[in-house]
Amino acid sequence: MTTATGAAFEQHRNLLFTIAYDMTGSVQDAEDVVQETWLAWSKVDAERLEHPRAYLVRITARQALARLRRLRAAREDYVGPWLPEPLATGGDPAEDADRTEDLTFGLMVVLETLSPLERAAFVLREAFGYGHGEIAGILGRSPDAVRQLTHRAREHVQARRPRFPSDPRRARRAAERFLSAALGGDMATLMEVLSPDVTLWNDGGGEVRAALRPVRGARKVARLMSAVGPRYARLHARWIPGAQPAVLLTADGMPVVVLVFDLDADRIRNVYGIVNPGKLRHLSDVPPPSWRPGEEMASDQPNRPGW
Repeated sequence: MTTATGAAFEQHRNLLFTIAYDMTGSVQDAEDVVQETWLAWSKVDAERLEHPRAYLVRITARQALARLRRLRAAREDYVGPWLPEPLATGGDPAEDADRTEDLTFGLMVVLETLSPLERAAFVLREAFGYGHGEIAGILGRSPDAVRQLTHRAREHVQARRPRFPSDPRRARRAAERFLSAALGGDMATLMEVLSPDVTLWNDGGGEVRAALRPVRGARKVARLMSAVGPRYARLHARWIPGAQPAVLLTADGMPVVVLVFDLDADRIRNVYGIVNPGKLRHLSDVPPPSWRPGEEMASDQPNRPGW
């Protein structure tokens, strides 16, 4: 391995991780894909390559696609709803320079309904701006086949893409009202902030007790949250930087639950609760400022969304 080989890999490491994460929805699997890419890349003389970045992206996308196919089979036996792992970043715009669109958590959930090839084509096209010919070379398909893949994926996503209020501050206030009401057991306020057709998704993975099916309807969700929420009232909370409101709750510095919210106007349409400890370990180094219902929550101000 030459010095140039290592330098080229480090230059594009964040891009490779982001592609792998967007394709798999898993932080650990994205890290494994990047490691597999490194093992393959370390055998290459980068000085002889005209476009090292394109070569690295091709390796990563193919590794991520193969891993996603294996993951899909394993997820069929997952206990309860499977949700992507929440991802927190430092908000450095340089880290996301290669990404043309940030994929929100709600959109990541929608991507789970695509086939692996459709997801790969959609991510490379919509999130990173690759042309159909470039994607064809990456995935080993013809440009016409890639056009069909991206067209099907785009239609599927547009029909299910979560909607958000234009003012992120209004979204933040709605999410804070929900959290305050849930932790305080205030069912009346929950009914005010929830959309009539709201859905609550809980991912415990069989490791933590959680609803095994989505809970649908404002009254059912409000009843459940007003009963369960007060158990978490003593936890610390902080916003996670992102394109949609997301809150991390911790106990003694350890992550307990992440809540992510989809909103339509000022009402919440989807609540995603991730309580599977295996999906939260990578958030253990996020410092949690104290917050209690009725107080102003600590607010991060990243330069760009990090979800």
